[in-house]
Amino acid sequence: MNKAYNPIWARNEALRTAAQRWHRRGLLPLAQLQAIREAYPLDFYRPNIYLQILLFLLTTLGYLATSGLIAMSAYELFDSVLNWRGQIKIGVVTLAAALAGQLVLQRLITSSRTYRAGSDQALLYLSLGFAAIAWQAFVDAALPNVIDFLLLDSPYLALWLLPMLVMLLWATARFGDALLAALSYAAVLGLLANGLLQFGSGRLVLPFAVMAVAAGLYQLVRYLAARTDYWYYRSCFTTLEVLALATFYLGGNYLIVREGNAAIGGLPVSTQIPFAPVFYLLTALVPLFYIWQGLRQHRRTWLLTGLVALAFSGFTVRFYYSVLPLATASALLGAVLIGLMAAALRYLRTPRHGLSADAEDGSAERPGLNLEALIVAQTAHAPQAPEPGFQFGGGQSGGGGAEGQF
Repeated sequence: MNKAYNPIWARNEALRTAAQRWHRRGLLPLAQLQAIREAYPLDFYRPNIYLQILLFLLTTLGYLATSGLIAMSAYELFDSVLNWRGQIKIGVVTLAAALAGQLVLQRLITSSRTYRAGSDQALLYLSLGFAAIAWQAFVDAALPNVIDFLLLDSPYLALWLLPMLVMLLWATARFGDALLAALSYAAVLGLLANGLLQFGSGRLVLPFAVMAVAAGLYQLVRYLAARTDYWYYRSCFTTLEVLALATFYLGGNYLIVREGNAAIGGLPVSTQIPFAPVFYLLTALVPLFYIWQGLRQHRRTWLLTGLVALAFSGFTVRFYYSVLPLATASALLGAVLIGLMAAALRYLRTPRHGLSADAEDGSAERPGLNLEALIVAQTAHAPQAPEPGFQFGGGQSGGGGAEGQF
C-alpha cells in the first residue's frame, strides 16, 4: 500500500522522543542528543496543539463552505439539464466533494509536507464522511421502499457496511490514522452482529462471537506489530489492542449482554439471560486476568484496561444489587483505592519483582524487531540512539552506550 506520509517521519519522531526522554532521565548526554537530532531530522510541518485545533476548524469550515457552493450550482445543472432524482443528486454531489477533498489532501501533503497538523486530518475525515453519505444516498435510491435499512438487524445493512469497511481499511493502510482503525473495527463488529441477527439463535451466539473476534484481532495486531513499518502504524496498533481487550471483556460482561439482549429484542425491561453463570464468571475473572497478565508481562495496556474493567464489574454488581447508598459506596470505594495506591507506591519505591513505582515510558512494545541495531547501522559514526520502549536492567548505563555498556 502506497502510504500518504513519508514513513521515515514517524520513525524519526519516535526515536527523537525516546532520546529526549533518555536525556531527561540522565541516561544520554546533551552532545549525543544533538547528534541524534541531526541524524534523524523532522522535516515535516506540525504546529502545536492549539494551532492544530485552529487549522482543523478552519479547514472544516472552508471545505464545507466550498462544497455547499458547488452543490448549489450542481443542483441547478441537475434540475435544468439532467433531471435526476433527489437521492442520485445528493450521491453525485457528495461523491464529487469526497474525491475533491482527497485530491486537495494529497496536494497538501506533497507540497507542504504536512503531517497530522490538523488541516490534513480535517480533509481526511470530511472526505471520507462525504463518501459515506454518497454511498448511503445511492443505496437509498436503489432501495426506495426500504425504511431504516441502517438498523442493526436490517437484512440490507451489509450493503452499506461492506463498502464502508473497504474504504476505512484502505484509508487506515494509507494514512495510519488511529480513528479510522477504530471505525474499521466498529464496522467489522457491526457486520458480525448484523449477520448473526438474521438467524433465530443469533442473539445467543453474539456475545461469544464478539469475544472470538476480539481475541483474533489482538493476535492479528501482535503479528502486524512485527512489520518494518511499525512506527507508521503504532497509534493504530495501540488503539486496536485496547479495543480488542475492551470488547473481549464487554462481550462477556453480564450487564452489557443482558441489557443489550433486551435492547435488540425491543423489551422494555431486561430479563434473565441464558448461560447467566458463565457471564457472571467472565465479569469477575476477565478483569483479574488482565491485571495479572499486565503485572506478569509488564504490559501497561493490560494493567490499565484490567483496572477499568474491574471498576465496571463493580458497577455491574451495583446496577443489579444495591447494598449501600450510591454516595456511601462511592466514598468507601474511593478511600479503599487511594489506600491501595499509596501502599503500592510505597512498596514499589524500591523495585520488586521487576516492578517499580518510577515512571517509565508507555510506548507500545514491538516484538520481534531490534530497532537499536537499525539505529547503530544508520549512525555508525554517531552515538547510538535509544529504542523507544527500551527497558534497562541491571549493570551500568554510561551515556546510552557511549562506552559500549548498558
